[in-house]
Amino acid sequence: MNSKPAWIDHSHRPSSNQRIAERHSVTLPARLTWKDQRGTTRFATVVTRNVSEFGVYVECQSAVSIPVYRLVQFQLEREVRESDGLPGALRQGRILSAVYRVSPARTAGAAQGLALRLMVDPRRCAVDAVQAARATA
Repeated sequence: MNSKPAWIDHSHRPSSNQRIAERHSVTLPARLTWKDQRGTTRFATVVTRNVSEFGVYVECQSAVSIPVYRLVQFQLEREVRESDGLPGALRQGRILSAVYRVSPARTAGAAQGLALRLMVDPRRCAVDAVQAARATA
């Protein structure tokens, strides 16, 4: 007799990579802008570590106090926006993003990490990709 409950389906195992879009390792300078709990505008200089069509992971040398789910404006520095291999959303300038993970610095002097979810419409990204493919055909 099977001791596992009938409603648990073990035949479907999630893959180790559950990302919606492929991530690319890139090291590019960028800026974050947000309002703190008092409404004061704050800025931080960050460096990207990896990017995808819908997210970006950045590191900040100085500790910042940004809570999870805070909305921030993410912007690559102007001189690197046209770098090869960047998703289209990152080329447009400021992008509204939500902080969904904060990784504290592991050791003194190490960088603090922030995972950002880019607030872009997935359907628009798909349309942009189709239009780009047509332009090269």
